[in-house]
Order: sequence, then C-alpha cells, then structure tokens
Amino acid sequence: MERRPDLPPCVMHEDEHLLVVHKPSGWNTHAPAPHAGEGIYDWLRHREARWSSLSILHRLDKDTSGVLVFGKTAAANQSLTQQFTARSMVKRYRLWVRQQPAKAAWTAVSALIRAGDRYISRATTAGGEIAETAFRLLAPVKHATGIYWELEATPRTGRTHQIRVHAADAGCPIVGDTLYGGVAFPRLCLHAAELEFTHPIPPETCRFQCPPDFGAEPRARLRAAFIDPAATNAFRRHHGAADGTDGVYLDQLGEFTLLQTAVPGPLPQSIPADANLYRKLLRRDVRQTTTAETSPQLLQGREAPEQFQIRENGVQFELSLREGYSVGLFLDQRDNRRRLLTQHVAANFPLRPDSSNLHGAEVLNAFAYTCGFSVCAALAGARTTSLDLSRKYLDWGRRNFVHNGLDPAAHDFIYGDCFDWMKRLAKKGRSYDVVLLDPPTFSRSKEQGDFRAEHDYGQLVQTALPLVKPGGVLFASTNALRLEPEAFLGQIHAALERAGRRSLAEHYVPQSPDFPIAREEPGHLKTVWLRVE
Repeated sequence: MERRPDLPPCVMHEDEHLLVVHKPSGWNTHAPAPHAGEGIYDWLRHREARWSSLSILHRLDKDTSGVLVFGKTAAANQSLTQQFTARSMVKRYRLWVRQQPAKAAWTAVSALIRAGDRYISRATTAGGEIAETAFRLLAPVKHATGIYWELEATPRTGRTHQIRVHAADAGCPIVGDTLYGGVAFPRLCLHAAELEFTHPIPPETCRFQCPPDFGAEPRARLRAAFIDPAATNAFRRHHGAADGTDGVYLDQLGEFTLLQTAVPGPLPQSIPADANLYRKLLRRDVRQTTTAETSPQLLQGREAPEQFQIRENGVQFELSLREGYSVGLFLDQRDNRRRLLTQHVAANFPLRPDSSNLHGAEVLNAFAYTCGFSVCAALAGARTTSLDLSRKYLDWGRRNFVHNGLDPAAHDFIYGDCFDWMKRLAKKGRSYDVVLLDPPTFSRSKEQGDFRAEHDYGQLVQTALPLVKPGGVLFASTNALRLEPEAFLGQIHAALERAGRRSLAEHYVPQSPDFPIAREEPGHLKTVWLRVE
C-alpha cells in the first residue's frame, strides 16, 4: 500500500477505515494535558475534516517511534479493538542494546508494578499486570559512538514500558533508556517497526512496515514528520531546552539559517558547515536599540538579499534579515495560517458553518504586521481588511499579496491604531465573518495608552466583539509568556459575558509542533478560535 503524495509526511496509508502513520521519537501520541502541545493524534484529527472522528486504538510512548494505526469508522474501531484484546494483532519492535544478550532468543514473562516513573518486574504470582515479550537477536550495528546489538521484540501483551523493563531485566537495557540503566544517546532506540492485522473491510491481512533510523538526528526526524519541504521551507529547527539546548533557537528560512541566542558563544554542532548562517542576540531592550543593532549578523556563508521569499504551505512570504528584531513572519503561527487557507479550524469546526469556502466572506486582521493571515484568507476567497500601526509593514503586506498573485487593490489596508479603528468601524456598522486578533505583548499609543496582554486582553476582545457577525469567528492569540492559558481564556470568556454574547464552538491550540512544549521550555503561544453567537 503506497502513501499518497498529498498527505502529511508522517502518513503512511489512508483508506476509508484506517489512517496509518509513522510517529517520530519526541512526539506524544496524544496531548498529555488540555493546554499542552498537540500529540500526533490531536494534530491529525484537527487537520482534515475527514479525520474529525479519528480514534486512538493503541499508543506509543513519546520517545518511541514507529507505526501507529488510527480508526476512522465505527467498523474499524470495533474490529481493531477486538484484535488488540484478543492479541491477534502482531507488533514487532526493533531496539538497540549495548551489551550482547546471553541468548539468541528468549521470552520474558513477569508482573509489572509501578514504582514512581518506573515499572519493576515481579513474579507472576506477586500481583500486578502480566507482561510477556519475545526477544530475538538480529545483528551487531556499527555507529559513530560504538558497536550496538539490534534486537527484535514482539510484545504479546500491551503493558506500559514492558519492552524496556524486560530488556533491562535481561541485562541489556535499551540504548538511550537512562531510566532503566541504558547508556546515554540522543534518543531512545526503540521503534515499532511492523504492525500486522486483519483489515476490517474487506477482511484481509495488512502489514505496515517502517524501518528504524536510530542514527538520524531526532530533532530533524521530528520536523520531517509534519513538514513537507516541497510546500514549506521555513520552520524552527531547534527550540531551546525542549530540543536539548537551553537558550538556543534555530530557524530555517529558505536558503538561510537564523541562530538566536541570549549571548554570543560557540555554534551548535547541528548547524551544517555550509549553512548560510545569521545570528541574532535575544535582547530585552529592543525598544532602546537601533534597527542595525537588533538585525541579525552574518556569521558564515552567502549574504541574504535585502528581501527574499520563503514558502509556507505553498504560500510565498517575503522576509528580510535587515529590518531589526523580526524577519517578517512569525513561524509559530504556521498552523493557524493554514486553518485560514484550508477554511477548516478543527474537528467539527469549519471556518464557515454554511459554506465550504470563504468566497464572499469579510475578514478583519487587526495588528496585521506583514499581513500573513490576510494573504491566506484572501487565497481562500475572502475580502480582507488589514489594520496596523506601521505603514512600512502594511506596504510589506501588499507585496506579500502580489507574491501570491493577489491584487492588493481588491483589499483594504488601514494605517492607524487598532483599538481606535475597531471602534470607528463598529460605529460605521461594519461587521466581519472572521476577526483576527494577534497583538504584540506590549504596545503604546497616544489614543489608548499602554496595552499589556497579560492584563488587557479581555478589553481588546470586548472592543473587537461588535465587529464579529452573529455566527462569525473570533481568533484570539497571544505570545505573552506570563499569561497562563487558563487566565487567557478567562479574560476572553469574561469579555463575551460582558458583551452579552456566547461561544457556540471553541478550539484551543498551542504553537506549531516544531516549537515543542516541555517543562524546561514552556509554551509561549496561546490561541483560541471561537464561533460567536
């Protein structure tokens, strides 16, 4: 069964009943908490309308890679659940160990009991869940860090950590599994290589295989799961502590690479020697510095032209490395721009309830910056109005329209304070099918004074609500790190209540998955889409 080229790179196969994917190491099967980063299941389920009923039938640990199957229909869910329960579904894993096992093949059977973050084996008579795993030695593997032994593991039960526990019990913990005594490695070397089962309709044997690639750079493999280079060549390659190096951020911007650090220092080893590399120092005093002081500096390779284009989901955007702190596009909003482009917000949440497209729709993009959201809405057929306090950025936005074959004269670009203009538009009786709010964390204007997202976001929403048509969509987003998701949503819900309106549908999303969220690197971007009564 061949993968269709129009699917996300992680999708191996899709038919009427099943979606089969290759999950990379470092991505959860599903979100671990309501406001955490999306798991691969969440990301897929909300991506396409036909995947809205996607069901989880089994799981892989965050650090385990390999084949996952999701059900799309009730028939698939029932059939595969029965096969998992009856243990007729065959799962074969590959793993690396440092020590050569004492036997070429063996079967481990034990009761697993949780002990903090770990599980420990006990005799089957000791109580706990019984776990059974068959192991088979395959061959030695040469790697830059040494010689490892590759094994095949066939779990006959589905207990948490059972392969990891049973490998450690045999004196050969999995490479990278420091929790169970394995040697340090860039990733856990455990991979679900093969899944064999009976297809629900028609009832025929299916086998999906995906070989392991333990030697590949795990951060790159994670991005390769959801970024198609033919459609997108601008994304975050390294996201601080979530990717293992605190304070280091690396963006790929087409042919150019941007390194962002708080202080100068040696280059990360993951940067290719032939990269066209720029460095930007992260500063807190941006408002007290000049454009030249905050612009990235060329470290190696070819100098970027004053303006250059990148592509994102097939859309062309103009960037510049000579315009100060920002390059012209916020990469963490990529999936939200896609939602406008595809006119699909989330499972059971189309952008327009009475139409399959945005043709004839009116979209207001406040704090438009270089008009990335406006371009995507216009490509979907909407007529857009872009508000911003900078003429320079609005002119930049007009060029983004032209780069995508759109006539900027068919759309409105309004220079001025967004708070003031939203009030003026409301007084004129203007209303919109979609209103987009993505303000800076802090701003200052003569008309409105200071705006701080952590305190004033509710007031912003209240100002915008009169412009949202009944049944229209409000997009509210912020990158205010100190504004927790619960408080952010609380401000929005309070504004709705004060305005006498309520939410008919609501979908919260964090930043795109190339900006992974971890305890060491908390999520900064918070977004909610609401259909407002």
